[in-house]
Amino acid sequence: MTIEYITLAAYLILLPLLGVLFSKFNKNLSDYVRGGGQVAWWLSGSSIMMAGISAFTFTGNASAAFQAGPTVLTIYGANVAAMLICGFFLAAWFRQTRAYTPADVVKSRFGVAVEQFSAYTGVLIQPFAAGIQLWALSVFASGAFGLPVELCIFVIGTVVVFYSTTGGKWAVMATDFVQSLILLSITILVAALCYIKIGGLAEFLSYFSEPKFADDFQFVKEPDQWADGKFSIQWIVVIFIMTIYHQITLNSAGRFLVVKDGKAASKSAYLGAVLMALGSLVWFFPPMVARFLYGDEIMAQAIENPENTSYSFIAQKVLPNGLMGVMIAAMFAATMSSMDSGLNLQVGAIARNIVPKVREMFGATKPMTPKGELRLCKVATLGIGGLIITYSYLFSQNKELALFDAYLMINSIITIPLVFPMLVGFWVKKLPSWSYFVMFGFCLLPSIYSFWLKEATGEGFTIQQRAMWIFIFGILGAAVCMPFYRRAPAAYKKQVEDFYKLIRTPIRDEEHEGTSLAYVQLKLLGRSSVGVGLALLLLLLIPNDALGVLSVLFISGFCGGIGGLLLWAARIEKRKKERDAN
Repeated sequence: MTIEYITLAAYLILLPLLGVLFSKFNKNLSDYVRGGGQVAWWLSGSSIMMAGISAFTFTGNASAAFQAGPTVLTIYGANVAAMLICGFFLAAWFRQTRAYTPADVVKSRFGVAVEQFSAYTGVLIQPFAAGIQLWALSVFASGAFGLPVELCIFVIGTVVVFYSTTGGKWAVMATDFVQSLILLSITILVAALCYIKIGGLAEFLSYFSEPKFADDFQFVKEPDQWADGKFSIQWIVVIFIMTIYHQITLNSAGRFLVVKDGKAASKSAYLGAVLMALGSLVWFFPPMVARFLYGDEIMAQAIENPENTSYSFIAQKVLPNGLMGVMIAAMFAATMSSMDSGLNLQVGAIARNIVPKVREMFGATKPMTPKGELRLCKVATLGIGGLIITYSYLFSQNKELALFDAYLMINSIITIPLVFPMLVGFWVKKLPSWSYFVMFGFCLLPSIYSFWLKEATGEGFTIQQRAMWIFIFGILGAAVCMPFYRRAPAAYKKQVEDFYKLIRTPIRDEEHEGTSLAYVQLKLLGRSSVGVGLALLLLLLIPNDALGVLSVLFISGFCGGIGGLLLWAARIEKRKKERDAN
């Protein structure tokens, strides 16, 4: 266990250092909340993949793969489909709004009232999701190190808040990239070792037909096979739609506002899709192998919800000496990347959308200076980070809620009603400005009725039933609003026309902020990746067999090799800049 502590300590030191390294890029609000629109597409694409996963992927979702087989891939297949849709056209449209934050996009589409409502609700509610992710990671860390969950929540949360405060969006993106290398290398290795352990693909597939596993591992389950109809055809359809729907609304625009133009935004979406598809193949293979080979042993553990440990259990069984520390670091990487992205997004809403309006209400006429904006961003980061840590602590005190169900419950009760008007508002043009609130109200009705039903009868809607009725009522709300567009003020109609014209207008070179940072990003992240690869070679000092040595060389070569490619690209970029200068 000593090597695991050393590995994790080195990792937790690396992240704040990256935050400090990239802090010099922050000159104003735009730099802090969206990288000044200068982030490279490959850096954004890796961050999109990392923001889409967390330790929950390897605890809650892994438990679903352990119990129910490949059905959980529905969620990640939908994520890949959504990223492809974004790549085809949506990512470019989002970037071409020229916005700083998603709330800016909402303002352009619906007006100030909806912008303010969106910003405030996001700041209050979105940290819930980050809190669940931090809770999931802390459960994992607690089991691995034998430490109290509450202590893990505080330590991990503090590290994320530190580097996010120090470096802003640049630090978030840079740490996401380095963390993605560690995560992909070790999870690919675990999947390969599980493949060897079970004896190949044919042997793996043979377990699906065994009576002990056949019913659980069929892709579509019977409605009464699992509690609340989980993994049935209705669950699959609703979860697939719900997942895509989260990725293609106005709220999802933030991930594409960081790159320089629409073409770069599309490239980042395609890269995110490829990385998510690769990840889906390697992340959920090990929990299923764990069920086949060690199912009884895992379920015999004297802990709550032992299925949540299926991924870490099989990793401990197959990884050579010393590499479990890298595995734990990868779990930290997964959650930290989701937390820091959500954290920075809400800070942008506070600094860009909420505080300026409050200052205006109190008669402030002069805009804040760039230094003042940066100070505000850092204070807001500390505040939102504290809120995430608090939420996570409260979740940890609820002993009756399973991680997988908690995540889907938060999505279906809170997020879907809030996001639905953002979806319709982007795709349906003829809606009055107040239609957002009407659609939101309609979407809340199924959740309210479900709670009343549960109080009255003891049984409410299942997650998929609630989501389905929210969709139906939301569509009904939109239908009620559409005829009123004819009576909307002329100024609002012009705003709507301008919005749809703007998103289809490519960004011109003269619109870019400052000078290109392509070379600097390649150089700094190339060096950082090579450094991580070299540091991983120190694991060769730990006694291992030939397979263990090859495993260390693989993860080191993966990280260092990507770093080498970035440095090679940096040299090409430097020569290009020199030619252009001459």
